[in-house]
Amino acid sequence: MENKKRLIVFDSNSVIHRAFHALPPLTTKKGEVVGAVYGFLLVFLKAVKEFQPDFIAACFDVKGPTFRHEKYAQYKAQRPKAPPELYLQIPMVKDVLKNFGVPVYEKQGFEGDDLIGTIAKLSPIETIIVSGDSDNLQLIDDKTKVYTLRKGVKDTVLYDEKLVTEKYQGLKPKQLIDYRALRGDATDNIPGVKGVGEKTATELLQRFGTLENIYRKLDEIKPKTKELLVKSKEDAFASKDLAIIIQDVPMDFNLQDCSWSHYDREKASQTLQEFGFLSLIPRLP
Repeated sequence: MENKKRLIVFDSNSVIHRAFHALPPLTTKKGEVVGAVYGFLLVFLKAVKEFQPDFIAACFDVKGPTFRHEKYAQYKAQRPKAPPELYLQIPMVKDVLKNFGVPVYEKQGFEGDDLIGTIAKLSPIETIIVSGDSDNLQLIDDKTKVYTLRKGVKDTVLYDEKLVTEKYQGLKPKQLIDYRALRGDATDNIPGVKGVGEKTATELLQRFGTLENIYRKLDEIKPKTKELLVKSKEDAFASKDLAIIIQDVPMDFNLQDCSWSHYDREKASQTLQEFGFLSLIPRLP
């Protein structure tokens, strides 16, 4: 990639989850389960090699309710509880990041995505979000891209505005908020408009642009779809509210704290040896 200042921000929880489910269980000599830590490091080292960042940050979710739960008690309520073996590896990943000189950001009452959104907005340079899912695509703009895992931890794609528009049939990144508001999201228990799927949601947004404009132009919409929209109006706007990644979290962010110059290869190598990840040592930058 061309030589300009670049920040990588890790959507850590989503990458850890993806790694946990994609890779076979791996244990240390002490019997600790560390497969997700290993998988996270595979993604981390791949991204660092590919993008040659000047700055790196990592964001995490915090245990406990967020402002979204206060708005909608059922938010993420149907999500099955992850096994304890996964949760036990999150502090391990944080320790690894600290030993790699990468600052960790988390804040009670907010999701990691909100911190990522805030950092992306505050960042004055090109920012690449590394994520295990597609929720962050709404944050893409002329200086923000999303590097997401398609399958496992090795099949990756870098989304910019053009690629989002191609994948979502002409929709722009910000319209993905309205898209999620219309079709809902079973993973996060976001209700959406019952009866409206991907095709209808896409067609409505191609024609009317935003959720608000769709409801302003109800008389121009086919009777059956109009009926569904009217019936689920409250859910539609609540869903949009839940789907928006906020970009103004009050947080102490300083780009210089994320400088990759804090990286110490010897310390990183020692960390990998402690985990028994000897095959990763030659991949260290």
